[in-house]
Amino acid sequence: MRRAYAITVTDEEGRTLRRWSRGRSTTARLVLRARIVLLAAQGMMNKDIAEELATDQHTVARWRSRFCQKRLPGISKDAPRGGRPPRRRNELARRIVERTTQTVPANATHWSVRTLAKELEVSPSMVHRVWKANGLKPHLIRTFKVSTTIRTWWRN
Repeated sequence: MRRAYAITVTDEEGRTLRRWSRGRSTTARLVLRARIVLLAAQGMMNKDIAEELATDQHTVARWRSRFCQKRLPGISKDAPRGGRPPRRRNELARRIVERTTQTVPANATHWSVRTLAKELEVSPSMVHRVWKANGLKPHLIRTFKVSTTIRTWWRN
């Protein structure tokens, strides 16, 4: 038969967990995790914790185990998710940056999100995300002209 990890909490961890469990601005998932660990530290069994917090025994076992392995950082942040690395998105991003920085559209001084999206046949939001990630702002001109006419309205 499996046995649940015995939880011991230091004074500082206990203060942090109590603050998280009562915090009004703390996310609900972190409140639940903190309460699980606090009840486990009091010696409660997983099934009793699950019943009291209206959650699943597997959830209680997961966060109890994660706290034992990684302490507070283990419950404060979710584990990284798996998944296939994006391939097409990276290629599109390269093409968007390349086109933005090395070409000028016909009949215009600079690219807009919509014109570039139409040219490359991608969504405008994709162009906007790539520009934002790379700090590109083609609508802002890097130089400026000083006017040759001086306004004297302030002298009157």
